[in-house]
Amino acid sequence: MRLINVCQCVIACVTCAFPVAPELTIEIKDYASMPVTGAVDGVGNSAGLLARINFMREEPGGSRKRFFVNDLNGALYILDRDTKKLTTYLNFNGLEGQPGIFHRLTIDNLLASGFISFQFDPDYARNGRFYSIHFEDPALPASNLPDNKNFPGFKTAGYSVTPAIRTFGETQREAVVIEWTDTDISNSTFEGSAREVMRLQYNGRIHPMGDLIFNPTARSGDPEWRLMYISTGDGGSGEQKTNIRSNPQRLDTLVGKILRIIPDLKEQVDSSTVSENGRYRIPKDNPFASKPGARKEIWAYGLRNPHRLTWDVDPADAANNHLIANVVGLRTWETVDIIHKGANYGYSLREGPQQLNADNTLSKPPDVDKIPIQIDESKTDGTVAPTYPVISYSHIKGVGGDAISSGFVYRGKAVPALRGKFLFCDITTGRIWWSDFKEMLAVDDGDPNTMAEMHEVRIAANKEVYGTMAPTNEAAYHSRGGKAEHLPGFRRVAGGRSDIRFAMDSEGELYILSKSDGMIRSVVGATAR
Repeated sequence: MRLINVCQCVIACVTCAFPVAPELTIEIKDYASMPVTGAVDGVGNSAGLLARINFMREEPGGSRKRFFVNDLNGALYILDRDTKKLTTYLNFNGLEGQPGIFHRLTIDNLLASGFISFQFDPDYARNGRFYSIHFEDPALPASNLPDNKNFPGFKTAGYSVTPAIRTFGETQREAVVIEWTDTDISNSTFEGSAREVMRLQYNGRIHPMGDLIFNPTARSGDPEWRLMYISTGDGGSGEQKTNIRSNPQRLDTLVGKILRIIPDLKEQVDSSTVSENGRYRIPKDNPFASKPGARKEIWAYGLRNPHRLTWDVDPADAANNHLIANVVGLRTWETVDIIHKGANYGYSLREGPQQLNADNTLSKPPDVDKIPIQIDESKTDGTVAPTYPVISYSHIKGVGGDAISSGFVYRGKAVPALRGKFLFCDITTGRIWWSDFKEMLAVDDGDPNTMAEMHEVRIAANKEVYGTMAPTNEAAYHSRGGKAEHLPGFRRVAGGRSDIRFAMDSEGELYILSKSDGMIRSVVGATAR
């Protein structure tokens, strides 16, 4: 367990107390090369990345034959696990000159935008349903209806756009959740229909709706069956010095939150109510379902950019499961939070283990550590103690990183040395760490001074051992035609932008996706010190 002194003047000293010597080395191997959708001579965080691969999900159903992989630039691929053959299943990029579906898709340089995420329905093997998130620019002079010209199997008749759920302040972007129904999941083409579930306004071009997930332990007939959790970034509102700063705290807005909804109107009818737009249901046991002025969809709040969600399930007790969010921070702290019903994670009044002040400076939390429960711009309803992260790391070069990426508790069988460890990584630096998950649960105690220990992971690739993924990414970037001397992209701490993400298959085995070189690699072994 790590004690943190939250006085701003000693952040560097405390952070440097992290273990320096590596305690674990993982071995990785190339798994698949994804199509180049960026530019080999591009600049910035979008154009300079060879392929903006964001999520890889294994197709449900037990065959373990196919992965689906999305690229923020628009494509949803099927990756055959045996042959590594790639098929373009759908393409969301219908901007001028592009062959995709949505004419208002927004792909902003420097930002997490475009076709953001997708997730399979728990009953996908029978109903063929999956869900997606993409980001649109409502100001573009084009229709917001989908176009099936290049995907004739997509039946667009009857598709209609939902009214955008209001977010306080000016609207620059809209996040869209869509339910897709494939009538034949045995082939490699989409043949079916789609239905818009939700459209949410965003004040800015950053921190969009990031991820969606279902509780993997729920079975048909359970109260949690087919209930979807959605992470929504704050759109950059929480760091502003105007009145939109409070949006992550406001219970009348959906940004900066974890939502909990039932996308299928025919599911859980007795224990839920229909949403305002008539496209989904809201569980009656959501924490703010009966609070006047609050959005019923909210499960947890006060988050900056919870762009990755994962569930951990204790293999010895399926009822012992936890929802985990990796949250990108502002200037100082990157964090991992265990998500609890109704909890307030503090932002934009807290960041990491500290108080965040109105000018974005940090200080020690007050002795009476309470936050007003903010219903709307002016109305409050009592106070609540903030919930603090279980892991945090700083933006100090050589120690921390720029932005936390994804993480998983390893429950697989192929690499015994990793079992029970929460492996997570930093987007830009390509650094990887692990923490003991039992310790993470122990420090989930409401005390900002206690955090789980972080341990460095070294990476063995191509008969070399490195401290980060960056050397491996840079070599592949150049071998695939990248023109920059070093990895391109904006970063403060990193010496290059690796842009890595973890993925996990149904057996609990790990993979690393890297946007810089457009590669997928598998974790095939580990050696503990």
